[in-house]
Amino acid sequence: MEIATDYRNRIADAAQKLDLVLSDLQIGQLLKYVHSLLKWNRTYNLTALRAPDQVLIHHIFDSLALIPPFLKYLDTNRKGEPGTLVDVGSGGGLPGVVLAICFPDWQVYCVDAVEKKTAFLRQLRGALQLPNLQACHGRIEQLSNLNADVIVSRAFASLQDFVELSSKHLKAHGVFIAMKGLTPEKEIQDLTLHTDWKIWHIDTLEVPDLNAQRCLVWIRS
Repeated sequence: MEIATDYRNRIADAAQKLDLVLSDLQIGQLLKYVHSLLKWNRTYNLTALRAPDQVLIHHIFDSLALIPPFLKYLDTNRKGEPGTLVDVGSGGGLPGVVLAICFPDWQVYCVDAVEKKTAFLRQLRGALQLPNLQACHGRIEQLSNLNADVIVSRAFASLQDFVELSSKHLKAHGVFIAMKGLTPEKEIQDLTLHTDWKIWHIDTLEVPDLNAQRCLVWIRS
């Protein structure tokens, strides 16, 4: 499946709308990622979305929208210091691959229980020249400690299940980031009632070209 020739410009425009600075190399890596997702999706069923335009907006732009609040967190809480990030239930690598491209100094682990999806992610490491990207096959609660500074999920599970299944991998003073649509009020209530984890804050996301509500839920002890 061919990708529209203007997609490089559309990625650059989306980055500009989000006040992100992406190099030509990073834009090229994102473009190759879209191509790989579409190509492998025919066989591996990586995403329910088939149209290139949908993949670009709902996956790439949606993942890029996480970056401005993440940069703010790095500046105010880590003084820009790199670390280790784990993407739980990564599927075809969202948002983990996008974050690995945009933060080459960070070690990024994409975890998924479906072997064919992690096989796709392993080949991406070479195809996109991302030495900081690692694919981990298995259930997050069964893996050895990944010693993460940040654990992120996108459409993985409820907030309570997310933190309970993943918490052994989080360093002290680390944070969970859950990408959600509408603010998940019931999930927040359940998390507060049944765990010792606390909602730190919630960011409203503006995803370029996507007319839908999206938010980031930040969780810490």
